Amino acid sequence: MNNYSEIYEEELMNNVIPFWMKHSKDEQDGGYFNCLDRAGNVFDTDKFMWLQAREVWTFATMYHEVEPKQEWLDMARHGADFLEKHGRDEEGNWYFALNKQGQPLVQPYNIFSDCFASMAFAALYKIDPQEKYAAIAKTTFFNILSRRDNPKGKYNKAFPGTRSLKNFALPMILSNLSLEMEHLLDKKVVDDLLREVIHEVMEVFYHPESGLILENVNLDGSFSDSFDGRLVNPGHIIEAMWFIMDLGTRLQDLALIEKATKIALRTLDYGWDKEYGGIFYFMDIKGHPVQQLEWDQKLWWVHLESLVCMAKGYALTGNQDCLQWFEKLHDYSWNRFRDPEHGEWFGYLNRKGEVLLPLKGGKWKCAFHVPRALLQISKMMDVAQHHNGQFAT
Repeated sequence: MNNYSEIYEEELMNNVIPFWMKHSKDEQDGGYFNCLDRAGNVFDTDKFMWLQAREVWTFATMYHEVEPKQEWLDMARHGADFLEKHGRDEEGNWYFALNKQGQPLVQPYNIFSDCFASMAFAALYKIDPQEKYAAIAKTTFFNILSRRDNPKGKYNKAFPGTRSLKNFALPMILSNLSLEMEHLLDKKVVDDLLREVIHEVMEVFYHPESGLILENVNLDGSFSDSFDGRLVNPGHIIEAMWFIMDLGTRLQDLALIEKATKIALRTLDYGWDKEYGGIFYFMDIKGHPVQQLEWDQKLWWVHLESLVCMAKGYALTGNQDCLQWFEKLHDYSWNRFRDPEHGEWFGYLNRKGEVLLPLKGGKWKCAFHVPRALLQISKMMDVAQHHNGQFAT
């Protein structure tokens, strides 16, 4: 019988990467088509900067970590050229969306466009060390750091001073981006940032009464009894916990890895739909109705990032609960999200686990979460298998 490491690697190489290679490249205007239907047909030609950058990262990483295939290097450069040419405003901030030809559609209100652009060019520099790639990555990264206390800047809709909250997403992504950028940065910059993001993620946003992590807290870190303050996003928490596990590995801090594992397991227990299976998208810490109408949908990235987290937790700590959850998540995800007929994975299921939208790419889904997760899981299952041989299926 195959082991999980081989299953996930085969899925990556034979089902997912070929789908994006075949369907997403815009040969005429550059960059990638983001919006692909079930079969890979383009249904909208707008290009979203954070998704363009994510695809650059994916193909650069495939070249660096899997195999130095020229076609993957060419694919990564193809997207990077489009980003370099069209992606930023005059101040160096990355737009949210462009049209097919590269003209701006949506202002640079979203700092995550910048985060993934920095990540993309840092990854590309590893395999194609052109100084311009390093310069774009570093300039963008330090721009992110300078904006982190007010990431939306002039595009912030909130009225200042009445209920000022800070959001979990940026420290979460910085806990990953800090390692993605490490080869380009001074050691002290990285070390200082690691301490800051670990404190933010594991203490400021941590809610001791529930053992969970909140999406938003008051500026002083206290609880806000409001829609935003009560919001829990199980997928965000669990993805963040595998980022923290990576930091714990980098710092050789087993206690940090074990704490992240404990929070992830608590979140899975809390976020799992006991009636239909799968992980809820949004929840309220007090059990009140949430404002997000899509709260009960089951999303691809939530389940894939949970699989990554459980694979890492088991490989790094040997915790049997991680193995049990991995197998539960594997059975749910492979039976519902995976599309054996046309390739890639569905993104959106309803609460009962039925396909809600048959798209393979859109405004929020691209060549990122699925391939990154498959690669991570394959590697971590290989580590776990060599540790204890318990991952044969």
